[in-house]
Amino acid sequence: MPLKVGDVAPNFELFNQNTEKVSLEQFRGKNVVVLFFPLANTSVCTKEMCTFRDELKVYEDLNAQVIGISVDSPFALKMFAEKNNYTFPLLSDFNKEVSASYGALYDVFVPGKFDFKGVSKRSAFVIDKNGVIQYAEVLENAGEEPNYSAIKETLEKIK
Repeated sequence: MPLKVGDVAPNFELFNQNTEKVSLEQFRGKNVVVLFFPLANTSVCTKEMCTFRDELKVYEDLNAQVIGISVDSPFALKMFAEKNNYTFPLLSDFNKEVSASYGALYDVFVPGKFDFKGVSKRSAFVIDKNGVIQYAEVLENAGEEPNYSAIKETLEKIK
């Protein structure tokens, strides 16, 4: 069951693309945009992360930390980050526990074509300074992108 607005965001501690541990708790006092994405180096995921990269200053001005999470290994995420010049953390949910706790995990990704089990659903959560979810969007169709305007509008209201 996906998390919804008003829920307390589950804390997590995952390895980033530099194999350093990063937790949600370490950003307490700052708004956080948590973006679950299916797989590094795929077209829509690259477009989404590049959109956040290109608008990172806007998010910083809204007192928000952007974090991307996928089930890829930290090593794959490092190559993805370096290739696309991402300066925000990309976290590896290799064990799929965080994606599941947020309700952002496919049982089967692209049924009939790949049948991959346990891939993160494209999702966006805005978590306020106190750890409460202020925006939640979990997309069933991996080809869709999150509502960038709604994310920024939410951040504007809570900055």
